[in-house]
Amino acid sequence: MNDYQFKVVKLQGDFVWHDHKDTDETFIVLAGRLRIDFRDGHVELSEGEMYVVPKGVEHKPYAEQEAQVLLIEPRGVVNTGDEKGSKTAENDVWI
Repeated sequence: MNDYQFKVVKLQGDFVWHDHKDTDETFIVLAGRLRIDFRDGHVELSEGEMYVVPKGVEHKPYAEQEAQVLLIEPRGVVNTGDEKGSKTAENDVWI
């Protein structure tokens, strides 16, 4: 939609610290629970809750048990920001 992508992801365990310098990132929890850590605190989200991480804010998602999450972000945004590694997902892959 208008060059935004809606990505359904499954998360479990720790992700990586990263930021998105040019865009906000929206998390909507579809199932399970999600914690988003920040350098100065965290937010905890339950099923049906949403949180917007402002652009440039370093964060690290974490789910003790599997969480299903809808991410909303502009097309081409890399899930790990500038932090490339084993958890970096390829964009525009349909499964």
